[in-house]
Amino acid sequence: MRKLFTVALLALGFQIPSFAQQEITGPVDLLTCVEVALENNLTLRRTEINQENFEADLLASQGRRIPSLSSGASSGYRWGRSINPVTNLFETRRIGNINVSASSNVPIFNGMRINNSIAQARKNLESGQYSLQATRNTITLSVINLFIDVVFNREQVKIAENQLKTTTEQLERTKKLVEAGSLPLSNQLDLQSQNATNELNLINAINGLRLAKLALTQAMVIPFNENFDVIEPEYEVNQAELTSSTPAEIFEVALTVLPQIKAAEANVEVAEYGVKIAKGAFYPTVGAGVSIFSNYVDQAFLPGSTEVIPFRTQIDNNLSQSGNIQLNIPIFSNFSNKASLQRARVQQRLAEVAAEEAKNTLRQDIETAYTQALAAEQSYQASLIRIKSLEETFRVSKQQFELGAINSVDFQVAQNNLFNAQADLINAKYAYIFRVKVLDFYLGNPLNIY
Repeated sequence: MRKLFTVALLALGFQIPSFAQQEITGPVDLLTCVEVALENNLTLRRTEINQENFEADLLASQGRRIPSLSSGASSGYRWGRSINPVTNLFETRRIGNINVSASSNVPIFNGMRINNSIAQARKNLESGQYSLQATRNTITLSVINLFIDVVFNREQVKIAENQLKTTTEQLERTKKLVEAGSLPLSNQLDLQSQNATNELNLINAINGLRLAKLALTQAMVIPFNENFDVIEPEYEVNQAELTSSTPAEIFEVALTVLPQIKAAEANVEVAEYGVKIAKGAFYPTVGAGVSIFSNYVDQAFLPGSTEVIPFRTQIDNNLSQSGNIQLNIPIFSNFSNKASLQRARVQQRLAEVAAEEAKNTLRQDIETAYTQALAAEQSYQASLIRIKSLEETFRVSKQQFELGAINSVDFQVAQNNLFNAQADLINAKYAYIFRVKVLDFYLGNPLNIY
């Protein structure tokens, strides 16, 4: 079900506090639970960090537009016969030298690969942002589902407590009647058995509530505390919420608002730019470059003197510059360019299939959610009618049992029917709440159950 209901992120207009590794004893409301989970979730944090890789890719792509600049220097010695780089004469002596250089290159035309790489990097960043939002949505919906589980299980505990209370009261009354000889002992034994069963049901309900709270705190990534609790929202079932839009209408709106669809569409554009980049390898490339060089040697003497020419003078005298235009025409690349283009086209088709698959999945999810919500609403309305009838049946059965008109078995049947109907009502109510609110979120509305 969690895969079915991926929804839009809660719009939070304030700073979310840090709840990492803090105990929250409660009671807490739904919004707080979602805030804590979003703050502490490591998958979300990892996704946010990975966004920096897309930003770095965009920066690198943009940097390829501007000229590069590099400089360097080297120093060393030569021994034996070698050419003095200043006099250009062969000399047999130790010669020390210092070389300095700088160069710059700029692309002029490269088949539009730089522009397409920048556009692709931007789309990758955009797709990553949509994926990040989708991750937040998944976490949000998971927490809401677990929050509803807690509320539902707490209602189950209340039903089990009431059932046990009723049975216990009847057992005490029956004991007195048995002792007075008004009822047979079998009635007391039957109620004792039912009372033990109800005690077990209460224990199971309490354990179910504890497990629901544990699952919620684990989703919030906080230590579990026995005192943790949630604030139950006030919500009434409204059939108009379901009938206001059809599945087709919801689907059309969801296509424009859900981040997973936008991410899939952005990935298609990313693949399209990949094809353009691959095609650019078939075009000639043109670039320009400039460089500057100079050097100094410790064996360059002034004419007619043993004094070495000063460092600054040698650098000025030996200074040289160069400029060039580079043209590269791809003629045959051992099929590597052709293979790259084929792989890029395959990726484009795969992205298109993935986008279509995402839309089909969304449509199916909405249709399923709508059908389940409709069934839950019908079950809820039927349970309301059923409970009214069973409440009256139980009231009459209780009076008849106290008067000895029916036996304990008939009384237990009436009691169990009522409490089972109450449990069905609670289950249908929260199933309806969850599914309707998720459908509402497909329409781009903020998610809440209030």
